Amino acid sequence: MPNIFIINGHEEYAISPGKLNAALVEKAQTLLSAKGYTVKITTMKDDYDIEEEIAKHQWADAIILQTPVNWMGVSWSFKKYMDYVYSSGLDSRLCNGDGRTRKDPSKQYGTGGTLTGKKYMLSLTFNAPKEAFNDPNQWLFEGKSVDDLFWPMHLNFKFFDMEPLPTFVCFDVMKNPDIENDFIRFESHLNQYFKGS
Repeated sequence: MPNIFIINGHEEYAISPGKLNAALVEKAQTLLSAKGYTVKITTMKDDYDIEEEIAKHQWADAIILQTPVNWMGVSWSFKKYMDYVYSSGLDSRLCNGDGRTRKDPSKQYGTGGTLTGKKYMLSLTFNAPKEAFNDPNQWLFEGKSVDDLFWPMHLNFKFFDMEPLPTFVCFDVMKNPDIENDFIRFESHLNQYFKGS
């Protein structure tokens, strides 16, 4: 996987200036570049060109989505990015529509992806604590995992026929942060799944 595309999905607002997500992107870029990967980055606060973003997805061997979790999902600006960029790539650059054809009704919905063999990784920052997940006694998530919560995002990448790498999470980043340990865990996670080009 010599080519890595990192998307910083953070949207800056009063209580969340985005320092943690920016620091994680910078750490990933530094570590991966030192291993011989070529890294490109897009950040939601910057202007971007739809055609260039599609080309980055085609170029990349792996995509890292670095994003905060805002109201149980990605930021509105990354949702806008998906609506514009991913919808424009339905012409076979990201997928051949939804995979179905009128001539062959046996083809299933979602099987038109053209990014076969490429990987993706979610890297998420949560206000929620780790113990809120995977525990049926927890009120809000009722035993669900982080990947259950982010199933729609996994499906978006599956729609392009991409393969997941294990998700990385920083928990409780506002009320009980442990950022230095998060950075150590993040580097270990990257080292485990990105061995070098």
